[in-house]
Amino acid sequence: MPLKLIILDRDGVINVDSDQFIKSPDEWKPIPGSLEAIARLNQWGWRVVVASNQSGVGRGLFGMDTLNAINEKMVRSLAQVGGRLDAIFFCPHAADSTCECRKPKSGLFLQIAERFNVDLRGVPCVGDSLRDLQAGVRLGCEPYLVLTGKGEATRESPDLPPGTHVFSDLDAVASELTSSR
Repeated sequence: MPLKLIILDRDGVINVDSDQFIKSPDEWKPIPGSLEAIARLNQWGWRVVVASNQSGVGRGLFGMDTLNAINEKMVRSLAQVGGRLDAIFFCPHAADSTCECRKPKSGLFLQIAERFNVDLRGVPCVGDSLRDLQAGVRLGCEPYLVLTGKGEATRESPDLPPGTHVFSDLDAVASELTSSR
């Protein structure tokens, strides 16, 4: 049976986003229903992976210890509702970096493909911004736009990848994927 893998952006998909960045565990607040959605995906056999740009590290707004504490809060909060993440991949570089891992480049997705030894064609990638979707689409992922975070504005972009599935939030994506596959 093929691996059921889903790739999620973090800010704006799992938790409330902020234009000032999520800089501390206290600022990390889950979007209502998002943690339960991940738990439901887990129950249906999905491996859930996060791929997130975290340029606040590269900009010096917070350090790796703080990023780890924020992610730890996310993982603990998820465990409280019976969910889990199989991995968290992130790009710590500033926006002006020439790295290959900052979305919309596909480096994080290539790392995920290598780690899980899987072809990403058809793998759902869920994001609230164009770059989240573009990074996955380059490798054949199926784009899912959520209207939380920056999603409402992103929906209006003429550059939205063709065939993008649009859902109100991660809970709606999980409902679709656990009823149709």
